[in-house]
Amino acid sequence: MIIDGKNAILGRLATYTAKELLNGNDMVIVNSEKILITGSPKKIVGDYLKIRRIGTPQHGPFTPKKPDLIVRRTIRGMLPKDKKGRNALRKLRVYIDIPPELQKNEIKSIAVKELKSNFIRIGDLAQSLGWRK
Repeated sequence: MIIDGKNAILGRLATYTAKELLNGNDMVIVNSEKILITGSPKKIVGDYLKIRRIGTPQHGPFTPKKPDLIVRRTIRGMLPKDKKGRNALRKLRVYIDIPPELQKNEIKSIAVKELKSNFIRIGDLAQSLGWRK
């Protein structure tokens, strides 16, 4: 199943994807830099920067900067920490844009129609963390 991340909320997308992975379905998420995180943008960036300051570069915790890896890490956190969760995570693919080989396939969208609260896109968050396109 291929899901378009454009204007989808990260938490809802991650829970839906985690459930489908645990049911044994292969999942592909495209346009990961356009996924939304709701809340105050300053607070969200501050929280991610705070997590990055914990630990050491040699021993972790290792936090991603790229949008596709941020989404993958979020979904990983919603899977069980055992063999079943590891096997489910192997069935997940996350891409920043739509790869040419997937453009002809049917893409499902779980986008929000209208969002009235504050939000930040994962691409903007990744740039605040130091990611360069």
